[in-house]
Amino acid sequence: MKDQQIVEQIMELKNKRKALIIAHNYQRDEIQAIADLTGDSLELSRKAAETDAEVIVFCGVNFMAESASVLSPDKTVLMPAMDAMCPMAEMIAVDSGRGVYQSFPGYSEPPGYVYPSKFSLRDIKAKYPGVPVVAYVNTTADVKAESDICCTSANVVAVIESLPGERVICIPDKNLSMWAQKNTKKEVIAWDGYCHVHDRVTVADVSAARQLHPNALVMAHPECRIEVLEISDHVTSTSGMLKYAKASSASEFIVGTEIGLLYRLRKENPDKTFYPLRKDMVCPNMKKTTLTLLYETLRDMRNIVKVPEEIRTRAKKALDRMLALSANSPSKR
Repeated sequence: MKDQQIVEQIMELKNKRKALIIAHNYQRDEIQAIADLTGDSLELSRKAAETDAEVIVFCGVNFMAESASVLSPDKTVLMPAMDAMCPMAEMIAVDSGRGVYQSFPGYSEPPGYVYPSKFSLRDIKAKYPGVPVVAYVNTTADVKAESDICCTSANVVAVIESLPGERVICIPDKNLSMWAQKNTKKEVIAWDGYCHVHDRVTVADVSAARQLHPNALVMAHPECRIEVLEISDHVTSTSGMLKYAKASSASEFIVGTEIGLLYRLRKENPDKTFYPLRKDMVCPNMKKTTLTLLYETLRDMRNIVKVPEEIRTRAKKALDRMLALSANSPSKR
């Protein structure tokens, strides 16, 4: 079938299944174009939970579909590309240090990719007894279940500041941890994980992009290295970039995150110009979802993601603690 025929079939199946199609900001343009909702992973799962849809089709990576299952236990969660993993999320596990779920076969990391040590979450908790664990939403459900509270790239500092004591353990992104450390007086004990898409950006890359586009503002994701963040014009999450670009009087922006976000930035700001900070800021796993896979998943009702109840309830507690904090904040995300 041609793309338009596939789209028509997807829409028919969506209505038949009473399904909601949600897509992360890093998905392919054509996937974002037909999604009912696009956005950050947790934002999507929360919105999906509030709908009367019976089926959630999550176009993203493994931990995102798990979060949807955690927040919507009575809905059927489908994931078109079951081998779409998040390398950073796979850098930490409760016990083994990597490779948490066997239900997502076929994952392969980028060439030259090196995992941190196999030091487990329980190991670091034993090393720092009583120190609260802040788990980035980019973690698998069982890691969330073993943590005290979750955070996003937008609220990590607020979450850290809300906790008792003078130290926190922050997992798994070392760059996000360093950004948080720069903005809090508490000691942040960081895990040695990273996003290979953001971590590859250097100060030289920023300088080169500014030379090419001298009138553009640089927006950088907190998963970038601290030295990159320190010379950027604005540091924020993907949702924050969308808001910042729309509110800014500037007309040109250099975008320091996965290039999938350019689709929404350009769509929502047709009078402004956006350039990728690096053209190779591509997450291969985010691009695994195709129209054909989406169609076949809805057609066959396959690739069901269901977090075991014992893990789900504990992971939800960590998410709920963060959401309660956000609800009481004068400036919600």
